[in-house]
Amino acid sequence: MPLQRIYRGAEQPHDGLADLPAPPPWRAFDGGPALPTPEAAADPGAASAGHRAATFRPTPETVELVNAALHLRRPLLVTGPPGSGKSSLPYAVARELGLGPVLRWNITSRSALRDGLYQYDPLSRLYAANQAGPDGAGAGLEEHLRLGPLGTALLPYRRPRVLLIDEIDKGDLDLPNDLLHVLEDGQYEIDELVRAAPQLPEAEVLTADGLSRAPVRGGRVRCRAFPFTVLTSNAEREFPAAFLRRCVVLELRRPEGGELEEIVRSHLPSADHTLVAEILQVFLDRRAEGELATDQLLNAIYLTARPELADQADRAALAARVMPYLSRGRDDDDF
Repeated sequence: MPLQRIYRGAEQPHDGLADLPAPPPWRAFDGGPALPTPEAAADPGAASAGHRAATFRPTPETVELVNAALHLRRPLLVTGPPGSGKSSLPYAVARELGLGPVLRWNITSRSALRDGLYQYDPLSRLYAANQAGPDGAGAGLEEHLRLGPLGTALLPYRRPRVLLIDEIDKGDLDLPNDLLHVLEDGQYEIDELVRAAPQLPEAEVLTADGLSRAPVRGGRVRCRAFPFTVLTSNAEREFPAAFLRRCVVLELRRPEGGELEEIVRSHLPSADHTLVAEILQVFLDRRAEGELATDQLLNAIYLTARPELADQADRAALAARVMPYLSRGRDDDDF
């Protein structure tokens, strides 16, 4: 019997989260004071995020493992080839369950845990203190702090926020282990506020999405509802066992013919059927020889739908040019 479906992969939003059972005893958190979830419409990128969410097509396995992560209050590690929908998944979950704007942390080789938790600008604070004079030297610390995406997601919201940690395998080798402890404990400290706690017991700190300020007491943040956290990976390296065993792991495969056509229809509902079939065949033929991503197919169909491209050979040639291989086999002459 399948798990109770909190996330259904449905096209229409619903309040399925109200039926979410209590967490396992070892994943219960009690942070406070409880905060309301920001409205998705307040996000400047709401239109783009809404399109990504509405056009995502989950597989039955995806639905099952998203629900496993929700039930267990564990991060979801999503691997798969380019264009398989890894980074669109959290937007679909946030839209369906009404969990507000997605908090996104794009990982690079220079990313460190603190970047995801918060940023502090000591130089701007020093300048402000000098401007204020001796009496204002200790004032306004919170004005020079801003929570990062991870730090914001771990605030004590009544309903879980959605956090996307994108391309974690691009980060430093120590980043997964550093993340492990924060995601396991559901809490962290802001060192500057901990030191200032005797004079500043509560600070109002700007959140990563810039939509509000949140109270932080004694410099410590602890979540209330564990965030629905998606970590994406292109499988470019292996992760430590201690990290993997604390995640629910989902491997997405590349979509095939019928699935690709459904994805195209969701993004470009008015596209001509003959044109879609033609460019889709070009895409599949080329993908047999090298790696291509689904968004390349969408770009090719959108571009070749222009009325001045009436000739089939011209359309096929243009489609091939805007779908360069992302990688090719080692036996290919162009490798």
